[in-house]
Amino acid sequence: MSYQRIERISEEVRREVDRIIRDEVSDPRVTGTFSITRAEVTRDLRYAKIYVSVLEDDKREPLMKALKSAAGFVRHELGKQMVIRYAPEIQFVSDQNIAYGVHIAQVLAQAQKNQSENQPEAAANEEEPEA
Repeated sequence: MSYQRIERISEEVRREVDRIIRDEVSDPRVTGTFSITRAEVTRDLRYAKIYVSVLEDDKREPLMKALKSAAGFVRHELGKQMVIRYAPEIQFVSDQNIAYGVHIAQVLAQAQKNQSENQPEAAANEEEPEA
């Protein structure tokens, strides 16, 4: 199967899994700010890794447990929605990229704030005439 077809199927799987989780999974642990960042489907379409990013650290573990318990349901619903021979077996994986990006942005913002606070002091020291 061609690389482009696998990529198209992976993206379609990502969109459908996201829709199924948000609209049809009724587990109360599936809450908070999360995103299905990507899906990787094997060439034979038998397996799919679904990457999930969760912004709230305290909700990551319960959400991942809920998704793992709902994997069979999600697979069944995915099979009904997509026109492919086999509905792939789904494995949910925690994706830390977005949370890491938020952390880096916070570190950079703090560094910029510290630098701007130190700027006036440096400018004041430069303006003082030496005796």
